[in-house]
Amino acid sequence: MADVQMVCESCGGTRFKPDILEVKYQGKNINDVLNMSVEEAINFFMAQKEPISHRIADKLQPLASVGLSYVKLGQSSSTLSGGESQRVKLASFLGKESSSDSTLFIFDEPTTGLHFHDIKKLMDSFNALITKGHSVIVVEHNMDIVKCADWIIDLGPEGGDAGGYVNFEGRPEGLIEMEHNYTAKALRMKMQ
Repeated sequence: MADVQMVCESCGGTRFKPDILEVKYQGKNINDVLNMSVEEAINFFMAQKEPISHRIADKLQPLASVGLSYVKLGQSSSTLSGGESQRVKLASFLGKESSSDSTLFIFDEPTTGLHFHDIKKLMDSFNALITKGHSVIVVEHNMDIVKCADWIIDLGPEGGDAGGYVNFEGRPEGLIEMEHNYTAKALRMKMQ
């Protein structure tokens, strides 16, 4: 059964009391800001003269860098897809100060629903993690991601009872040489 959402009669869905909504910064109240997309908010805060506004925009930039520029600042996390939630976590990590500790990141289908321009942003984020000394494991069917892998482990040959066996382990160039392999066939088409 679908979730039912009711609009509060008192606040009209803004989630704030009228006296809070009276407080404005550059003509915007908190509800206005929370209804901005990440991209709109970055542009809004960068356009201001105060250094604190630029810091706010800088803190939001990792969300845009992982392809989430369309998400509203006040959007409920329960409305995000699994891939979007993973990218929020990735942005959170990218936004942190550098750490000398290496971390292993595991992503499950992070490209689901992404436009191909945003897939490039996601790959740039993965590469930024790797450059900082971290390791990234991605469970993925998107050939734009698979072709960029340093190492592939292809499972199959089918799903369910006919799957779960290691069909291939190695570099993408080695996988495309395989015959009678679904991933190899798709990867060959992508790499042409």
